[in-house]
Amino acid sequence: MRILVLNGGSSSFKCWFSDLSDEALPVKAPQPLWSARVDWSRHSGVAEIHISRSDGATSDRSMQVEGLAAVLRPVIESLWEGSTKVIQARSEIDLVCHRIVHGGLEHRESTPLTPEVRSAIAKQVEFAPVHNRFELEAIRTVDEVVGPGVLQIATFDTGFHSTLEPAAYVYPGPYQWLEQGVRRYGFHGISHRYAAHRAAELVDSPSPRLITCHLGNGASLAAVRDEKSVDTTMGFTPLEGLMMGTRCGSIDPGILIYLIRHCGYSAEQLDHILNQESGLLGVSGLSGDMREILAAMNSGNARARLAFDVYTHRLIREVGAMLALLGGVDALVFTGGVGENCAPVRARVCDQLRFAGVRLDPAKNALPKLDQDVATSESPVRVLVIRAEEEWEIARECYHLANTLRVPSV
Repeated sequence: MRILVLNGGSSSFKCWFSDLSDEALPVKAPQPLWSARVDWSRHSGVAEIHISRSDGATSDRSMQVEGLAAVLRPVIESLWEGSTKVIQARSEIDLVCHRIVHGGLEHRESTPLTPEVRSAIAKQVEFAPVHNRFELEAIRTVDEVVGPGVLQIATFDTGFHSTLEPAAYVYPGPYQWLEQGVRRYGFHGISHRYAAHRAAELVDSPSPRLITCHLGNGASLAAVRDEKSVDTTMGFTPLEGLMMGTRCGSIDPGILIYLIRHCGYSAEQLDHILNQESGLLGVSGLSGDMREILAAMNSGNARARLAFDVYTHRLIREVGAMLALLGGVDALVFTGGVGENCAPVRARVCDQLRFAGVRLDPAKNALPKLDQDVATSESPVRVLVIRAEEEWEIARECYHLANTLRVPSV
C-alpha cells in the first residue's frame, strides 16, 4: 500500500511517502522512500523546502508563502515529477493520511475523511486556529492534486489523551463548561504515543513510567503509565501549558481581564498576541527559534538569557508535576526539534532532577545519537533522546485502519 502522510505543524509541514506491505509493522520508524519538509519559521514569508529520497537524491528550494496550497501543491507533485520523483503517476498513491490537531469530542480515533468529519474539523478551527485551518487546506489540496477518489484518513492529536481521568480533564469552573465541551483535551498525542512506544522498547520494559517531553515550536509534556496518558500540559487548546516558541503557555487569566478592561484589547488581538507574539519571541524580542535564542545568549544578550531561563524554569516545574502524578519515573524522554537538538535545555532539566535519581552523562548529552540513552550507566532514571516520528506513527495507524476497511488496493 503506497501511503502519503501530511503532518502540518505551527511552523512547518512534513510529508512522508512509502510502500507498506507488512502486517506486523515495527515500532521504530524505517526510512521512507521519499520525504519533504516545508519550514517557514526562520524567514518571514519564505518557505524553505527540502525533499529527499531513500537513495540519497535531494532537492532544496525556497519560495514565497502565498498560502499553504501554493507551497504544498509542487511538493506533492514532486512525488511523480522532477528529480526526486519515486512514482510514475498520482494514481499510484493508495492512501493519504493527515495529522489533525483537534477533532473535538466526536473524533478522537482515526477515521476516513468523510464530508461529516471534515465539517467537524472545521468547527474546531477556533480552538486550534493555526493547525486546523492549515490541515483543512491540505485536505483540499490533496483533493485537487491527487484526486478526490483517493482514500484520505485523519489521525487526531487528541486521541492518545482520551485515557485522561475526569480529575485531569475537568476545569475547576462552572460544571456547565464541561457540558459545553470546555475541558482539557491535550495535544501532540501522536508524538507522545510514538515516543512512549519507542521508549518502552529502549528500556526493555512493557510498562515503564515515562515523562515524554515534546519540545518544538509548540511544546507539551505527557505523563505515561502502562502506555496510557495520565496527564498532559496542553488543555482545551494548544495554548495551555509550557512556554513555547511564540505561544505564552499558561498565564494568569486575570491578565486577559485586565487587558480587556483597561487597555481595550479585543479577542482577536489577544488571540494573535498569545499565539504569535509571546513565548520565546515575546520575552526575547528576537525570535521564537531556540537556536537563535542560544546564539544571542552566547553573544551576551540579556533578554535572550531571560527567555531561556523562563522557558527552562517552567519546563522544570511541569516535569516535577508529572513526576509527582506518576509517583516516580523510569525514563525521561526528550523529542521534537528542541528536545532532540538542544543539549542546554536537557542539561538544565536533568540537573534540577538529580534529587529524583536523574544522572546525565555530559559527553553523551552534548552529542547524542537519536534514540539513545544519555544518562550515566549508574543513573536509576534513563534519559532518552528520541527522534520525533509522527509521520510513521500516523502511517502505521492509518495502514491498519485501511486494511480493516478493506481498501480495494490492498
